[in-house]
Amino acid sequence: MREVRRRCALGAVLVLSAMNLLSCGHELKLMSIAIQPPGGTFLTPDTTAQIDFTALGTYIHPPDTRDITNKVTWKTDVPQLISVDGGVVSPLGGCGIADISASLQDKGNIVIGYATVTVNDPTNPICPGGNNAQAVVTVTLGGTAAGTVTSVPAGINCPAQTCGAQFTVGNTIVLTATPNAGHTFGNWSGCTTATGNTCSLLVPSGSTNLIATFN
Repeated sequence: MREVRRRCALGAVLVLSAMNLLSCGHELKLMSIAIQPPGGTFLTPDTTAQIDFTALGTYIHPPDTRDITNKVTWKTDVPQLISVDGGVVSPLGGCGIADISASLQDKGNIVIGYATVTVNDPTNPICPGGNNAQAVVTVTLGGTAAGTVTSVPAGINCPAQTCGAQFTVGNTIVLTATPNAGHTFGNWSGCTTATGNTCSLLVPSGSTNLIATFN
């Protein structure tokens, strides 16, 4: 394959294939952040327990995926339930569901990734894992993650408030995915039935994760 030599402004010579010419003027740009794992569960509110989350940044110019765990700002929407320190999450007592976020400002834009954390307490009937016929349903935003998901009955409003909530086992909940301007909704995964941007779920016993993919 023919090679092309291009000299950049700093004087470095790039050897590029004719099929893959890269512009020297392009700068590495952060497009999205994915938190791995996308969710985690504490079986008890033991304050010594920990889950380690990693923030992976997807870049272009050129395409690359990097571990940016130590570069992002970590937060939670329920600071009284869990603590977040550099991607390490621990319960603070009690039980419930919280979202964590990893954000980074890149060239004037703020890019954010999300994950959901559940804190169980089997001894408390009102908690996830208790004996009150409740189950946890969480939503993961996939693809470009350029949109929102809300539920009826209320509980999930992702990513503005929470991407997980408890619902009564055996009941049907309906989730609606709404793409942001300039984007489209792709598909659902994990639903009992799905039509267009609407997902119906017959809540099973145990935790369930649904995936809403945006383009």
